[in-house]
Amino acid sequence: MPSLRDLRKKIEAIKKIGQITKAMNMVASAKLRSLQGR
Repeated sequence: MPSLRDLRKKIEAIKKIGQITKAMNMVASAKLRSLQGR
């Protein structure tokens, strides 16, 4: 059984990855919009 500390670290890492992917999606969509606007 993994300890609670290990599980919390994993959850925090997953949350951070989710935030990064959200930010990348926002940047990608903004770039697409600026390209389409031309």
